[in-house]
Amino acid sequence: MERMDLGHKIGRNGRFSSGRKPRRRKRALFIILPFIAVIAALIILIIPRPGAEPEVRRIPAAPKPPVISPAPTVRTHKEIISRGSSLAEILPKYGFLPKEVHELKEQVKPVYDLGRIRAGREIRLLTTPGGGWTSLEYDIDENRFLVVRNESGRFRAEIKEVPFEVRTVFLWARIEDNPIAAVNKAGEEDFLALELSDIFGSDIDFYTDIREGDTFRIVYEKKFLNGRSAGYGNILAAEFTNQGKTTQAFRFTYPDTRKSDFFDPVGNSVRKELLKSPMKFARISSRFSSSRLHPIRKIYRPHNGVDYAAPLGSPVQATGDGTVTQAGWNGASGRMIKIRHKNAYETMYLHLSGFAAGIRVGAKVDAKQVIGYVGSSGESTGPHLDYRIAYHGKYVNPNGWKFQPAEPLRKEFLETFKMEMEKLKFALDAPKHCLAACLAVSLF
Repeated sequence: MERMDLGHKIGRNGRFSSGRKPRRRKRALFIILPFIAVIAALIILIIPRPGAEPEVRRIPAAPKPPVISPAPTVRTHKEIISRGSSLAEILPKYGFLPKEVHELKEQVKPVYDLGRIRAGREIRLLTTPGGGWTSLEYDIDENRFLVVRNESGRFRAEIKEVPFEVRTVFLWARIEDNPIAAVNKAGEEDFLALELSDIFGSDIDFYTDIREGDTFRIVYEKKFLNGRSAGYGNILAAEFTNQGKTTQAFRFTYPDTRKSDFFDPVGNSVRKELLKSPMKFARISSRFSSSRLHPIRKIYRPHNGVDYAAPLGSPVQATGDGTVTQAGWNGASGRMIKIRHKNAYETMYLHLSGFAAGIRVGAKVDAKQVIGYVGSSGESTGPHLDYRIAYHGKYVNPNGWKFQPAEPLRKEFLETFKMEMEKLKFALDAPKHCLAACLAVSLF
């Protein structure tokens, strides 16, 4: 039987294979040709034509920032006002004309009278390089300052509060020499010791009663400006232990009158009818006596007062509210002030060098108000104050007389006072709380 050829050959693997050439090369060409075309097109686009400049893409530059002219430098001129000085003398040094000074005072007067500037206060003038001024500042007191802004020749004025940060601070001190030295040793200023003498001045004579080992504690306000100490606010609570006797005082401000005073824990006033001394700190050079050798006349006679030796010009304060009944020369007593108080008291202040402003017959004065200055007028061997008290017209010993307390806390505010007092008392007892806490921790 003849085998029929179907056009296939048997390969090495025993399979039939076609006698035709394989088609794989054709397929590969179909796949590769498009890629070759794409690459050729890219080469044509990239290679520049003869005579043609290559195309360069430029990235646009970032816009330049606008030129800002620097603000004109403001210069601050500071000046401490000297005694007797005025704006008419100060401002012309900075280019002010007399007419400009007058216009400034007139426009500002509804807010503050610049004719009343005080010696010792600071005035600040802010000027520009062109010679003009932008604002003027004047320290009215420790807590307020006046700001005057120059707005094209028109002046806008306002009174601002000094932006103090007020912190409540605690101080404990033991007296080795005197209260001022104890306060200074604790890193604080004389002010606290002077205020302490004001608070307890009716019970404690800070010239004769103070002993080494006496202690005191104070809770008070301390002011800070830009992180730096800038003075003191109010004493809120105080405790003084003198010769084993402890006295506490708590500040309370009446909600209706805003008047403040110090009271003990049960609401009695810490103040008495009169203060024990007319000077905050001085040395007693001569005491009340029924028979004393007069230093000038050299005869024995009563000395009806207490002499306080102090530097010439030291301030003398009224020991209670009252009315001036005499202010002038009184023979051997020299310059003298006499004040009539309630409850039949009179106080006298002898050998003064001068009187404070406004002290004249008929003037009303407050306790602790400065009324005159230590001198040596009349029959005197040196600067000192002779202080006298009369009760129902009879001289009494200022150091030994027992004064009655001033008016107690008003009853309608007693509960409010007690709530505030408990908070202050807790702060006043801070060392005790800290000690108790430390002991409790050490037990565990």
